[in-house]
Amino acid sequence: MFFKSKPLMLAGMVLGAIATQTAMPAYAENVLRYTNVGDAPTLDPHALNTLVTLMADIQMYDALVMRNPDMIKIPGLATSWKNIDPNTWEFKLREGVAFHNGNPFNADDVVFSIKRAQAETSQMKGYVNTIKDVKKIDDYTVQFITEKPNPILLDQLVNIFMMDEEWSKEHEVETPQNFSGKQETYAVRHENGTGAFKLESRDPDVKTVLVRNENWWGNKSYKHNIDKVIWTPIANDATRVAALLSGEVDLLTDPPLQDLNRILSDDKLKVEKTSQIRTIFFGFDVKSDELRHSSVKGKNPFKDVRVREAFYHAIDINAIKRAVMRGMAIPAGMIIEPPINGYKAEWDKNRLPYDPEKAKALLAEAGYPDGFSVQLDCPNNRYQNDESICQAAVGMLAKVGIDVRLNAQPKTQFFPLITGRGTDFFLLGWGIPTMDSGFIFDYLLHSEGSWNASGYGTPELDAKIEAIRGIVDVDQRNKMIDEIWTQVQKDMPYLPLHHQMIFWAMSKKLDIPIEPNDMPRFYWATMN
Repeated sequence: MFFKSKPLMLAGMVLGAIATQTAMPAYAENVLRYTNVGDAPTLDPHALNTLVTLMADIQMYDALVMRNPDMIKIPGLATSWKNIDPNTWEFKLREGVAFHNGNPFNADDVVFSIKRAQAETSQMKGYVNTIKDVKKIDDYTVQFITEKPNPILLDQLVNIFMMDEEWSKEHEVETPQNFSGKQETYAVRHENGTGAFKLESRDPDVKTVLVRNENWWGNKSYKHNIDKVIWTPIANDATRVAALLSGEVDLLTDPPLQDLNRILSDDKLKVEKTSQIRTIFFGFDVKSDELRHSSVKGKNPFKDVRVREAFYHAIDINAIKRAVMRGMAIPAGMIIEPPINGYKAEWDKNRLPYDPEKAKALLAEAGYPDGFSVQLDCPNNRYQNDESICQAAVGMLAKVGIDVRLNAQPKTQFFPLITGRGTDFFLLGWGIPTMDSGFIFDYLLHSEGSWNASGYGTPELDAKIEAIRGIVDVDQRNKMIDEIWTQVQKDMPYLPLHHQMIFWAMSKKLDIPIEPNDMPRFYWATMN
């Protein structure tokens, strides 16, 4: 069901500026003009593990293993793979592939790329943390030796893009950008992949132009007809929608939910939708001895599970679904969703009920009868209605005595708070490209997880998370995954909100399959 939206008011000069940025060059046969709410913070393929960064890089870089639009694994830069023994995978590489600068792709680049992804500054190392060694057998054969058998290695490799060793050394980017340290390197604004598109120009947060790679190895199999992509991030919801309605852009992957009816009423446009592999939730700092922005001094109220449970009972998720998400979200009781391995419907369907009186009682029992103040850090350009979700929660928590100061900011400022563990209370969304719980365990639930801003974790839980990386017996592995989730559900370091649905609005002349990971790949697209 779609809901009516208020008419959009747009200054002509703003729309004119967008038209100037996205004007179709006369020489291009097919130009796909794309917009979304925010840009990729970096183009370094191993620096930052965020969806928009992966989305940008996957147009220009390739991985050994790819997924089709149905999320099925298919050959990429590796044409085949097999187990030599439980700890050894052998990959046959695609021959005749060149990087965008003409350098040939071979086994040396694979060895280099895997080791680069394992570097200390890499936020992608969780994908390759079981690989002990990478060996070149010949120019087009490599072997990965894992510390223990890894049943999901192929799923992890989908997001590890291959880089040119020579180019990386030439430009002094042998190690990934230190994103948390705000480092600037050549790889942040330049690329040299083997992918379907080349980078023509890059003006961060303003415009990125990609052009077709006529020498891409996949052109015969993936018969897209896109000559150029002009990506113009537009932060303002009204301006972004107006650009689509006016025909200035062809594809909008994050239309405001309140404007879907208006978009559908235009006979030149269409909307595709699907359930996304992403859950939205709040997180608590459960480790620090004292919170950074709170009226409570000398201790951390979030260390007490009763306080976390009180926050849970204070959130009216159905009101958020109805008023903020326009009915287009699925309330969650877990921070993973189907069809992720480890998901349990009984936990997901039976989230704690909205009960403000219970919340007040729990706060009083924990020693906070009058509540306390805290800061909520929230992105305002990353997830559907993210700031509005946080604003709604501020009002709900106020009813049980929690005075929340909302700190909403763009994702480029927000993400370093998460990866740098500099937040007390935060909103986050998490997708799982490997389709397995091990991914979220490594990043959000292991005590050393690179996105674990909660600080949650114990030696016992860490040991189980590390153990499942090497268990190939499905039943044994799933039993341990269930044990981990049982403990997490009890401890509540995260407060699940909802599973996100996604909508892509586009011109009817464009065909591009909507993907549940919300990551458009322009080499699947055709312009009619």
